[in-house]
Amino acid sequence: MAVAELASDVRILWQMLRGQPKSGSHAERLQAFYAPQADRYDAFRARLLHGREELIQRLDLRPGERVVELGCGTGSSLTRIGGRVAQLAGFDMVDLCPALLAVARQRAAGHPQIRVIEADATTWQPDQPVDCVFMSYALTMIPDWSQVVANAQAMLAPGGRIGIVDFHLPEDGSRLGNALWRQWFAHDGVHLSSQHLPLLRRQFVERFSTESRAAVPYLPGLRAPYYLFVGTQGDQLNEPGPLSVTPPDWLLKAD
Repeated sequence: MAVAELASDVRILWQMLRGQPKSGSHAERLQAFYAPQADRYDAFRARLLHGREELIQRLDLRPGERVVELGCGTGSSLTRIGGRVAQLAGFDMVDLCPALLAVARQRAAGHPQIRVIEADATTWQPDQPVDCVFMSYALTMIPDWSQVVANAQAMLAPGGRIGIVDFHLPEDGSRLGNALWRQWFAHDGVHLSSQHLPLLRRQFVERFSTESRAAVPYLPGLRAPYYLFVGTQGDQLNEPGPLSVTPPDWLLKAD
């Protein structure tokens, strides 16, 4: 590794050791934490955030579809989607952190079907139903994560697909191990839970899921638990269940 790359990694590690600020709004905390890391954000996290390529493959994005990514960060998903993005009817990339969105806008330049949107994933809605919603290591960064799932469900057309890859607390993990992971991640504003997969399996028709562990950069021997889930929307947009969200305008106007 080059000296400049190592120096950048040290800067990111120092930011992680300092942790996410405890004061300010969610957007302000994200900006303060990620702005100093934005230029090296993707290179560092490529060694930590596993399963993102597999998620895109399993979503099987098709020409003419409308797609939403909630918590898009720097827009690195565009590199994994590749040339298929030009065949999409629309791709909305939503995040709350201006520093990361600045990088995403650079990546999206020249693609008129892509919109890069600064908004809250718990409330933002597209102007019409979409075929696919996905999140990559973003759900754990949002305190009200169940509202994000409800919001995603409300924007999906019947039969639409949802895909999520993220860290979690495995149900078969030891109590001590899960407690340590919860505390370690929470320091940086990442909120691990054992309830993501159970909730996703209740709200969607499961098509694929897996649980695994990923190596942690500069911490040999440590392997962080993560999951990958792909499901589909049922026949009705608002089936009875524990989640609720204000219906979007296009649903309220429907016959």
